[in-house]
Amino acid sequence: MTRWVFAHLADAHVGAWPRSPPFRAALRESLLRALRVVEEREAEFLLISGDLFHTPVPDPAEVAPVAAALKRLVDAGRRIYVIYGSHDYVAHRTSWLDVLAAAGVFVKVAPEAVRTEGTRWSLPFLTDGPTGARIAGISGRSHGLDREYFRAVDAEAFLDAPGFKVFQFHAAVEEYLPPHLREHIRGIRRDDLPVGCDYYAGGHIHYSYEGEGPRGGLLVNPGAVFGTSRTDLENAAAGRTHQGVAIVTVQDGRPSVEMVDTAPPGAVRLVDVDLTGRDADAAREEIARRVEAAAAPGVLVFPRLHGELTGGTAAQLDLAGIARAAAGDAAAVLWETRELVGPDLAASALSEEADVEAAGVAALLAESRPGAPWLEGEAGEQLVRELLKELGVPKGEGEAKVDYETARIEAARRLLGLRPERGA
Repeated sequence: MTRWVFAHLADAHVGAWPRSPPFRAALRESLLRALRVVEEREAEFLLISGDLFHTPVPDPAEVAPVAAALKRLVDAGRRIYVIYGSHDYVAHRTSWLDVLAAAGVFVKVAPEAVRTEGTRWSLPFLTDGPTGARIAGISGRSHGLDREYFRAVDAEAFLDAPGFKVFQFHAAVEEYLPPHLREHIRGIRRDDLPVGCDYYAGGHIHYSYEGEGPRGGLLVNPGAVFGTSRTDLENAAAGRTHQGVAIVTVQDGRPSVEMVDTAPPGAVRLVDVDLTGRDADAAREEIARRVEAAAAPGVLVFPRLHGELTGGTAAQLDLAGIARAAAGDAAAVLWETRELVGPDLAASALSEEADVEAAGVAALLAESRPGAPWLEGEAGEQLVRELLKELGVPKGEGEAKVDYETARIEAARRLLGLRPERGA
């Protein structure tokens, strides 16, 4: 076979945007479009280089349409090769990746997900039968991978095997980090990758690039399929990164790549509103004007509010009311308020997450107070918030289930002023 095609995507993050169902739907549609491109281009196989899901066990309603689309590819004769990312990897537990792999939807390339650091280990690989391509990879982990893990790989058997060689990975390559990430991400070096592959299929940084691997080979990150933050969407809107899938053509053993964007064009309108020098009443009028101007049928409006107000409270801004007023025109309004400050403005009171949390706390208090008078007043509300925060601490990587549960119980008992359990 002298000419053939495969596809490569990463960082779909199905289930991201927990505060906004319309943004989740836009992300899902971008991924489904990407999978249709894989079929239309008659790709022999699809590489997914990590973070197909935003969490190891996302809402089944989010998974179902994606799983069905992947299954259609498999039924049409395509093969799907997957590695874990830093979001969909979970130590010592089953994730949706494991479930779908067990169901035959795709093949996990890197079954070695957890290994002892510093020990030499042999890189396993598999062969894609119709093309003869050899495929290997290293999965991401919840806290990233250090360089020593890559340096400890014995890839001799993989590299000595005949055929086109693909190496999948989910880690930042320092030589290809964009400026806005260089101070925040510690990556691997390009020379830490196995030398001698034809195609290096990257993921993780939500930023597309096309470069060269160590001493040759094509090194590609397709970027996020949609994105999980305002920064991702800003980079896409400015043309700095792609949102979709890479289609790779192999001609006589040499790969070339085409980035295909699948996010619906114009689906998101980013609105930048500088409120410096205004009080809350004037700020509300300006915000409403800008949101109304951006609203259009089916469009997701994403205003970023920033600057320093001269006075006024979060309630006076009435962001919820502005969003409701725009609901007849826009598909959704999602606020970014972290950079908006003022003498009477609590940043936490501006976010929708704070509104949801406040509503949840109020519901719990209303339900519990008749039988728990100690939950009355501000002290009771603060206690509930502290309990929710403590009980929401995630299980640590490698932490035993019994140790995790014991720690949460003891923390709750401490907050409630109860004595430790006997023998604890």
